[in-house]
Amino acid sequence: MGDVISAHLDESRRQFITEKTGKVLAEFCQFYKEQYGVALFNSVRYEIEGSGGPQAQLLHRKVPLEDRTIFSGNLFQYMEENKKWRNRYSIVPHNYGLVLYENKLAYERGLQPRILVNSAGYKILTSLEQYVELVNNNLPGSAPKSGNTPVLKCPTQFPLILWHPSARHYYFCVMTGKEHEKWQAVFQDCVRHCNNGIPEDSKVEAPAFTDAVRMYRQSKDQYGTWDMLCGNEAQVLSNLVMEELLPELKNMIGPRLKGKAQERHRVWIQVSDAVYRMVCDQTKDHYDKAVAKCESESPGMRSAIRTDMDQIIQSKEHLASKIRASVFSKAEICVRNHVQPYISSILEALMIPTSQGFAEVREVFFKEVTDMNMNILNEGGMEKVGEYMESLSQLAFHPVKMQSCYEKMDQLKLEGLQQRFDVSSASVFKQRAQILMRQQMDDTVFTFETLLHQEMGKSVSKDELCKTIQRILERVLKKYDYDSSTVRKKFFREALLQITIPFLLKKLAPTCTGDLSRFQELIFEDFARFILVENTYEEVVLHSVMKDIMMAVKEAAVQRKHNLYRDSIVMHNSDPNLHLLGEETPIDWEEEFGGQPDSDPSDEKRRRAKQVVSVIHTDEGVPPYDEVTSLEGSPDASEPKELDHAPSPPTQGSPDNVKELRSMLVKEFHAETPLPVGGKVEEQLGNGTIAQHSEGAAEHMEEKEEEAAMEADDRPPAHSTEHQRGEQEATDATPASPAKLPSPVGDGGSQANHLEPSDKETGEEDAAVTPVCKTQVEPLVENSHRAAEDSEGVQTQF
Repeated sequence: MGDVISAHLDESRRQFITEKTGKVLAEFCQFYKEQYGVALFNSVRYEIEGSGGPQAQLLHRKVPLEDRTIFSGNLFQYMEENKKWRNRYSIVPHNYGLVLYENKLAYERGLQPRILVNSAGYKILTSLEQYVELVNNNLPGSAPKSGNTPVLKCPTQFPLILWHPSARHYYFCVMTGKEHEKWQAVFQDCVRHCNNGIPEDSKVEAPAFTDAVRMYRQSKDQYGTWDMLCGNEAQVLSNLVMEELLPELKNMIGPRLKGKAQERHRVWIQVSDAVYRMVCDQTKDHYDKAVAKCESESPGMRSAIRTDMDQIIQSKEHLASKIRASVFSKAEICVRNHVQPYISSILEALMIPTSQGFAEVREVFFKEVTDMNMNILNEGGMEKVGEYMESLSQLAFHPVKMQSCYEKMDQLKLEGLQQRFDVSSASVFKQRAQILMRQQMDDTVFTFETLLHQEMGKSVSKDELCKTIQRILERVLKKYDYDSSTVRKKFFREALLQITIPFLLKKLAPTCTGDLSRFQELIFEDFARFILVENTYEEVVLHSVMKDIMMAVKEAAVQRKHNLYRDSIVMHNSDPNLHLLGEETPIDWEEEFGGQPDSDPSDEKRRRAKQVVSVIHTDEGVPPYDEVTSLEGSPDASEPKELDHAPSPPTQGSPDNVKELRSMLVKEFHAETPLPVGGKVEEQLGNGTIAQHSEGAAEHMEEKEEEAAMEADDRPPAHSTEHQRGEQEATDATPASPAKLPSPVGDGGSQANHLEPSDKETGEEDAAVTPVCKTQVEPLVENSHRAAEDSEGVQTQF
């Protein structure tokens, strides 16, 4: 492999890659420096002025997966170096990085893993046909004809392939359809988590980074969503560099790739991966220096902001008024003609699968708690409460149990947006909604276990405990209904902005952006670090469409089928001390309420990672074979054993059927797994290099009566026509505080080049399942989620 890479990446090409990467990063770092000052000002202003948003009713777990190993099992991995399929013992630690060991014995002995894979930016493919199509489209030169020899041959009909446009690919297979579904859910969970790598709790660095990425791409005339805004900051920047670098490398290296399509595939993937790793190393170094420089200047900037806050705000408002006078009328015409007619249909397409997904989250939680209550009541399981709750506490991170919730979002279809709004993929919205579902499930479970733990401190009998669980469940479900409504409405607003704002900016660019430079003189030099003309212009454009988006979401809230609360309804916190409980030490259910005493009192066992899910439940034993020769490999190829235990007979050739291959899969199961060397596996480089180191109805009433009703029954009331008119009138006012413009370069979706022909805006005129309890526990609340029924037969057109 080294010879192949060195042949195509000689010293001159490596120098070209380094210079190109440095140029892109230098331009980006300038945008980052500018956006850092704006983000810092917004953060300090938020601290001073605060926000009047609704208070969450559910508690939030701070570190839900600390010191836990989430999944473990065995997979067959294809090794490109020797063209063999090898069995690997695989675990997924708390950071969702896939860790592959030589075997389970190597893991238990604390040896270094063979490979660490950070799956950010990867796609999960379940068939060789999907993989060949993507590889052919990504190969330099003309695509090979169909019917060519595939890149590899899988010994089973259940492959799982991790594909990345720039980095190394990974090939796995399993033996049965059931295992295939489980591992697919695990891989999707890993990708979903790793894609969401930029921490949301960062109030300065995160918005500065995402806005800088957006501004950089817009400077290259690239608007709309971007499917490679995924992973941590260094990975995103590497993807940004590769987006510009790969086309040039294809032109340089493509003509030199010789041989059959299969060999060209392999060589290009190796070259691309080597380039990606070079870019990652250089990117991380540049970005760390840029962040350190901005952080060193942060204290002085904060002091200046706090001293001159009023003057900065007045200066920004004055600038905004001048820009608004220049561009707002053009923006309103563009919104009226090209955006407003489609907002309702876009929102409907988003709401149906999202409402179904959140309804499924509610159902899964209800079923799990009800089953636990039945076990306690019918089996006399008081001594097993700790075991039940330990399992329930990790429900949000169980890939198989949560899969039914995530699958609802797979129904989201936004095909018509590609031509009109420059959105070619809905993956950014799918993954964001799925992450919110997981967060809401974990918040719900954490609130339930916190309240139950408080009650368990009292001496209660089995019957009393079951009644307590029933009562707490009702209480938590009401809180979930309220919080999930708030989360969904925020998601809908952000998604609509993310779809429409890039379209408006690109459509208005020919007639508006050219005049922006003349507004720079309105900003005092001392305030130039905190006020940017481009950001202020985008806020003006955002306000031109915000009123229509707010109106659409408010109107949707009065439709019972979406199960949303109206904004006028405020659920007062009936548990004033509840949020104080969430600050306590995390609950260890096994230690406090486990039925059996700990047989191993040593500190070693307490330090071990707790096993939440074992994806493949297998029997203990040593595999009769530890390697499988590829079907396309030499019949007499074999490899010396690397195991420390007694060697098994070497393979004499490729297996002829699935039954023979099945005998080679290690059948292992364990309830607890120790951490790798060093206590835990940290996130590694994103290219996956070889390791060296989350309804009932009420009468229409006045606002005070609504609040009183909500305290008694927190369910969204039906609305009369008179109230709907009142809600619509109330939305005519512009929001009091400027909304934060979401980055239109999302972590999903791809850039599309085709747009509807642009109009000359300067001269354009106005265009004329109720759950069934099988025990004495009665149903808790009426199942109001009718989204599945309402979605039947609905077709959204754009």
